[in-house]
Amino acid sequence: MVDNTTTSDVDGGIKEQERLLPIANVGRIMKQILPSNAKISKEAKETMQECVSEFISFVTGEASEKCRKERRKTVNGDDICWALGTLGFDDYSNPLRRYLHKYRELEGDRATNNNNNSQENNTNKGGASSSNNMEEIREEDHHHNHRNHQFPSSSSSYHDHRRHH
Repeated sequence: MVDNTTTSDVDGGIKEQERLLPIANVGRIMKQILPSNAKISKEAKETMQECVSEFISFVTGEASEKCRKERRKTVNGDDICWALGTLGFDDYSNPLRRYLHKYRELEGDRATNNNNNSQENNTNKGGASSSNNMEEIREEDHHHNHRNHQFPSSSSSYHDHRRHH
């Protein structure tokens, strides 16, 4: 079980509470996919919190290493997509690439709309439609990819990766 109240240092000085995603956010995400009458135990939320936090660290570490080798200081969305693919998570990498592409397109449209609207009425009609469009992107990819999620069985498995680093 995970103790969310601890402030002890783990893994090189990072506090446990800083390493984990907020449990309320994890619970909210879990509820979104489950039937409305489903109950989620505290232990299930804590287990998921630990797993997703470790997964994020794993993927981000791979992306960060790529950036370090390329002498870049900023990890971007393309680096995360690359890391997912490199680690064998193509089922996640490809939808995320599409999402990122559409997000960038919409952000460009939103910036243009916001600029036009502020010049005309000082209103922000573009932001609301962008938000709705982003929800459509999430729904489209969710329905497209939700059924067959499996963890990869590539030679670059999580445990092999952890042993070598």
